[in-house]
Amino acid sequence: MVPFAGYEMPVEYKEKTGGVLKEHMQCRNSAAFFDVSHMGQLRFTGTDRVDFLNSLVVADLHALKSHSAVLSLMTNVRGGIIDDTIITKFSDHIFMVVNAGCKDKDLVHIREQLSLFTSKGKSVTLQELTDRSLLAIQGPKAAATVQKVIKDLDLNQVKFMTAQYARVNMLSTDVLVSRCGYTGEDGFELSVLSTHAEKLADLLMAASEGTLMPVGLGARDSLRLEAGLCLYGHDLNEDISPIEASLAWTVAASKKQAGGFLGDQLTLQHLAKGPPKRRVGFALASGPSAREGTRILNSAGQPIGTVTSGTFSPVLKHGVGMGYVETAYAKIGTEIKLEVRGKQLAAQVAKMPFVPTRYFK
Repeated sequence: MVPFAGYEMPVEYKEKTGGVLKEHMQCRNSAAFFDVSHMGQLRFTGTDRVDFLNSLVVADLHALKSHSAVLSLMTNVRGGIIDDTIITKFSDHIFMVVNAGCKDKDLVHIREQLSLFTSKGKSVTLQELTDRSLLAIQGPKAAATVQKVIKDLDLNQVKFMTAQYARVNMLSTDVLVSRCGYTGEDGFELSVLSTHAEKLADLLMAASEGTLMPVGLGARDSLRLEAGLCLYGHDLNEDISPIEASLAWTVAASKKQAGGFLGDQLTLQHLAKGPPKRRVGFALASGPSAREGTRILNSAGQPIGTVTSGTFSPVLKHGVGMGYVETAYAKIGTEIKLEVRGKQLAAQVAKMPFVPTRYFK
């Protein structure tokens, strides 16, 4: 157990699972249970809720269909990324999940913007859902396990990045079932009242008949890295633009032309002229993994960037990671070197995800 964002979080369930490597492969081959209740859960209501949130993020929430979710970025007035978030739209409210480590600053920012917005007579109400927990079930056997405890909802009708409210067998409460995750696998995040969270966890474990196992932060990090997914505070921060982060695909087409979100000028400038640096993935042929802070060098040994995340890939059996390099070196296939423990290890800019994703589309 380690402290993280004010919580005590499990790195691994070693006595039960055998450690991080086995937990990683459990998710890739079967089903993994993550307690992600440290994440921030927010609910927005009011007639102007879509207009308000649409001004804070790079997605087009007006174009988002009801019961659909989108991965988006919240930006500051300078154009840097405050947080990455998943936003789900319903007919009468918007549900938003933010990172645990950013939760406090996100709420300060949102409330500041909300005060300005509502001072013009607009109607939006923010509720922080502190009474709810969040459980993630991920892996190729996730759907079969979750289906056993969900009644009156066919999970085959819940596609990737959509969500539905449903009832759970033997629980007298609604659960928000979102088909999404942070592993590259098919899976679900279940938002439930905290008073029912332990019971729901027990029901899921029992329903799996041994195919579901708990997984901690160690495997969560290696899984998301194989899937090429960013970790805020490492691969993203308030001084990095969406374009530098190689997340231009999260910026709505309409906003790539006209902006319409805080700090939009930097994104538009980087789209038009190119950014000075870009986030890239890299792969090592051999040797130890390159960790955060490792210097990235060009073939001549000159520094061109820095590693932001790195690990050994249990699936690929070699080191992978991501970092920022000068844009001239961001092309896939570019030969680079990583300065690890005084040695220059050969690596190559690689396409992400490193391991193919298996989302239910």
